[in-house]
Amino acid sequence: MSGVSRRFGDLWAVHDLTMEVPPGTILGVIGPSGSGKTTTIRMLTGTLQPTSGNIAVLGQDPARFTMRTREQIAYMPQSFSLYPDLTAQENVGFVAALYGISWFGRHGRIKRSLSLVDMWDKRNRLARHLSGGEQRRLELACATVHDPTVLFIDEPTAGIDPMLRRSLWQEMRRMRDEGRTLLITTQYVAEAQYCDNVALLADGELVTLTDPEGLRRSVYGGDVLEVEADRPVDPGVLADIADVTSVRQDGPRRLVLVVTDAGAASPRVTEALKSAGIGLKSLQEHQPSFDDVFTELVTRRREMNGNGKEPASDA
Repeated sequence: MSGVSRRFGDLWAVHDLTMEVPPGTILGVIGPSGSGKTTTIRMLTGTLQPTSGNIAVLGQDPARFTMRTREQIAYMPQSFSLYPDLTAQENVGFVAALYGISWFGRHGRIKRSLSLVDMWDKRNRLARHLSGGEQRRLELACATVHDPTVLFIDEPTAGIDPMLRRSLWQEMRRMRDEGRTLLITTQYVAEAQYCDNVALLADGELVTLTDPEGLRRSVYGGDVLEVEADRPVDPGVLADIADVTSVRQDGPRRLVLVVTDAGAASPRVTEALKSAGIGLKSLQEHQPSFDDVFTELVTRRREMNGNGKEPASDA
């Protein structure tokens, strides 16, 4: 995607979005409701045209996908879109038939896809009688039955219990390991840890695109060390150490350091305190949660924009 924007009337749902997804990787697209995630997916699959900018998926403009290219792509939408009066097995079988999978090869594909999402025992239940979480699992089974090369998955784990959520991510990572490319939107910020790269969207704009560890580091500009001494300590004792970029007093005996590399800086911090005659009670690296990182980055972005921007629509 290069300079891609999409406008609905006077509202920019996506604005100047540029990113690239390498083959055989998982890109997690994370953002609050209304950040433009679904609009981005719809443009990538060709169901919505961008107002401006260029898009290529498998080397083709989504508006001009060939039949062969479409057969290599799967899309799992955010809202339930299957047939409520068909059973779970019939829904997956119908999608398999649409992709030209023969009757003889269909049963094995159906069983594998439904077993993946723990739905094989409910294969004969009508889709309308399934719970919301079960319907999401059925949709994922339908999306993967034809073994696609590229998968666009919109909120795959919404409404699913934590144990099954982890199981689904394990399967999606297995598909990645087989060479497939996945673009997955989610509001569960902690799921960033399962992705190779993370695109954080807010108000229709790209806040950052990096790997999960880079996402954490982007908040502070480096690794964070928490130091607790055995007596009051002056921050200046550690300010001139190589790799230390900032020191903050967090209490008479506590300091918070931002360093370029925690492993290299830790022994230097210990030695500097020892040379100053100060005992070290604890020294540990602080790992901010992805929820903390997400909140901080989005807040910064909105403050930079003057807090005057209306949320983009995910419609």
